[in-house]
Amino acid sequence: MRLSYWIIFGLLLLSIIAAASAIYTDYGTNKVNLVIKTNGTDTYITNESKLSGPKSQEMMQDIKQNVITDVASSNSTDESIKSDVRNIASKYDYNANVKIVSQFGIDELPLFVTVNGTSMVPTLKNGQELIVLKTNNLNVGDIVVAIHPTYGLIVKRISMIEVNQVYLTSDNKKVEIINKKTTLPNGTVKTIKEQKSSLNTWLPRNNVIGVVMLN
Repeated sequence: MRLSYWIIFGLLLLSIIAAASAIYTDYGTNKVNLVIKTNGTDTYITNESKLSGPKSQEMMQDIKQNVITDVASSNSTDESIKSDVRNIASKYDYNANVKIVSQFGIDELPLFVTVNGTSMVPTLKNGQELIVLKTNNLNVGDIVVAIHPTYGLIVKRISMIEVNQVYLTSDNKKVEIINKKTTLPNGTVKTIKEQKSSLNTWLPRNNVIGVVMLN
């Protein structure tokens, strides 16, 4: 009789532990598979788990707004975008599995930019629209978009790579002569001629956002 009591007690205890474990594992870990599709200009988010209801719709709306902003940002990476999506999903008690798909492949992130200036003439024209593949795989001869501490985003060609530095140069080799007015100490205004050439500069390799993908 005593043995039967302990057997029944043990079975009840195991049932309670199993139930508690199931509650702990399921709470806040509803899984959702999300696919971000982008070509650098248009971005869509697909919910492959086919979730429905107000909660999931609100989550998807929050994720969509965030992803569109992230894809357009020069500072984002595929990992930072996926991390942001997972963080938003977790606020709705979902565990998100995120994949990015672009014209360059899975988890390859494009960036849309517009050329501003004539430093890359004749290869690139002022106002030309470009798609950049965000990558750390750089080679001499690549046309890249980089962040310059003074001029912001610049489009240049890699001419040299030295350890963690890259030398960026302009395709436009013409020297422009500009007239500049200056005031002499005696108050006389004089026009002088100055030479203005396109920017060539060393930058840290990490300042390069990615490679321009020309057709």
